[in-house]
Amino acid sequence: MKQSDVIVSFRGVRKTYDGETLVVKQLDLDIYQGEFLTLLGPSGSGKTTCLMMLAGFEFPTGGEIRLEGKLLNNVPPHKRDIGMVFQNYALFPHMTVEQNVAYPLGVRKVPAGERAARVNDALKMVRMESFAKRYPAQLSGGQQQRIALARALVFQPKLVLMDEPLGALDKQLREHMQYELKSLHEKLGVTFVYVTHDQGEALTMSDRVAVFDKGIVQQLDSVDRLYESPCNEFVANFIGDSNRLRGKIASVEGEFCEIHLADGTRLTGRNVAGAQAGADAIACIRPERMKLAAPGVNGAGSGAANAIAGEARSLIYYGDHVRMRCGLPQQDECFVKVPLGTAALAGFAPGQPVALEFAPEHLRVFA
Repeated sequence: MKQSDVIVSFRGVRKTYDGETLVVKQLDLDIYQGEFLTLLGPSGSGKTTCLMMLAGFEFPTGGEIRLEGKLLNNVPPHKRDIGMVFQNYALFPHMTVEQNVAYPLGVRKVPAGERAARVNDALKMVRMESFAKRYPAQLSGGQQQRIALARALVFQPKLVLMDEPLGALDKQLREHMQYELKSLHEKLGVTFVYVTHDQGEALTMSDRVAVFDKGIVQQLDSVDRLYESPCNEFVANFIGDSNRLRGKIASVEGEFCEIHLADGTRLTGRNVAGAQAGADAIACIRPERMKLAAPGVNGAGSGAANAIAGEARSLIYYGDHVRMRCGLPQQDECFVKVPLGTAALAGFAPGQPVALEFAPEHLRVFA
């Protein structure tokens, strides 16, 4: 995306609540017109604070936040032209659906005639026009979520912010609403900024994801690059499942390095952190990148598949595949995603020896 497409910019933004601990540290972030950007991270990572500063419910301790070039630092929320959907929906219980949706238009003194048409259009957008006369207590969680979204969109804001809006829904409805939100975003072309701690949600809906930890954006990237090319151990473990192997870097050759595990196994992987020989390292590999091989294979030559010997401990059924839990010498347990019908699964018994193979390009080594 081009520099001219930037709609929001954070520059050197910091936030502290107690004057000592920074919950957001020196944030530099550009948000592009029309994108679906997700702020992802564990509790306390700073993602929600960033959203609240952008919405105007919190103010930065330092730095600047700009919307289309206009400084927002001291602009009150109702003057920012930003829609907001909260986790608890924040609907007024004493107002009907249409009154709830009309509320932002009343605050902005939109004429009554235009107000009714825009409320009807917003309810049609979320397929809730037949519920206009009902009260929030008469709606399901999913219906309330749609009304909250209609209210955020009715005044045609420059961007829409969402703070874990699907968190209160059951799994099936949450997944359905993920697809609906993504479809609505594609239809409207409005910029969405979404906060969640659910990595599956982030991968399903987003154009880009900013992964937060300890007040810092660890990686900002497209969903495929986040998953396939995590830049550090935190991102590798937070986005999707990842197996960890501890060892020491023996040699470095170009972008690859050889890592020796405690039991003598030698593996080749991508030297993501640019570590030098002799450094302690953690190597990460996705469960679906590991394959069951013939027992007894151990170690790999240059360019060959890596292999580790271990023992099978249990199988976990997932419907279209099973996950084999494996014990490895002097390492944490690991999981291998195995398609149903794989010959190596026949006659499975806990404790049987297994060999796990994987390609060097899929093993990411972090110092």
